[in-house]
Amino acid sequence: MTFLFHRAPERAVSPRPSRRLLAAAALLTAGVALSFTASAETASKDKKFMTNAAEAGHTEVEASKIALEKSSNPAVKQFAQKMIDEHTTVGEELKQLASSKNVSLPEEPSMAQRAKIAVLEKLKGNTFDQRYASMIGVSAHEDAVKLFQKASSSAQDAEVKSFAAKTLPGLEKHLAMGRELKQSLDAGKK
Repeated sequence: MTFLFHRAPERAVSPRPSRRLLAAAALLTAGVALSFTASAETASKDKKFMTNAAEAGHTEVEASKIALEKSSNPAVKQFAQKMIDEHTTVGEELKQLASSKNVSLPEEPSMAQRAKIAVLEKLKGNTFDQRYASMIGVSAHEDAVKLFQKASSSAQDAEVKSFAAKTLPGLEKHLAMGRELKQSLDAGKK
């Protein structure tokens, strides 16, 4: 008895990848791209925080230097000197942090902030003191506190988050001092 074995015809192996393989590769590529995009957005948000923080610090220092020159009120001068000293220190810390993250920071306030400083430069006497206390002591610090609160809770980079959290209490103290200064100037006006 003879057995005949029938061989199945050989299939030619296509040099083209299968549709499933192509689909898997496409999904993998898309996942990597989305991950990179999310990472870039995160880095971009942290960079934006550092940029905004630097501009805010420059604004407070520049406006406070003007206050030292223009004001004759000892309370305004004392507040201004404290703002110069403390915001300069924080600015140096921020510059070091940004450098370690390969982020270059602006060396001056934003265009809108420079416009506010230009308004202050034109004022004199009690009008200057009141506007400085309102614009820099209160308004600028309210903005800075919001900026740092957000970064201290939502920054993705741990060092950026830590810097924001560490700096926030000082800014809140500046805001309280600015409000006190404004209140005392407003009371003296009446």
